[in-house]
Amino acid sequence: MDLQDQLKNLFPEHTPSEEPIKEEKNAIWMQDDPIICKYEKRKGKPITILEGYTGADTDFKELAKELKKKLSVGGSFKEDKIIIQGDYRDKIMTLLQEKGFKVKRVGG
Repeated sequence: MDLQDQLKNLFPEHTPSEEPIKEEKNAIWMQDDPIICKYEKRKGKPITILEGYTGADTDFKELAKELKKKLSVGGSFKEDKIIIQGDYRDKIMTLLQEKGFKVKRVGG
């Protein structure tokens, strides 16, 4: 007895709905100019800074939240810049390129 049969036994009056699964499209605005990805040290600790996004601040904040979640690191959004704790330039660049952004590495 598979899971579907067990569910039918538990809930005989339920009919499963055949709703199409909606694919989530990229809601973040794409730009032609590259996003600058650079490395700095502040108070002796490495950080990665992303700047140069010309879209809405809400889109950039959403992108910052997504990057922090995927990398499992801390960071913030200040003065039209995303600041990620640690040197994650390579990982961030690959994530952004997969999303369709152009990324330019600056420094080091």
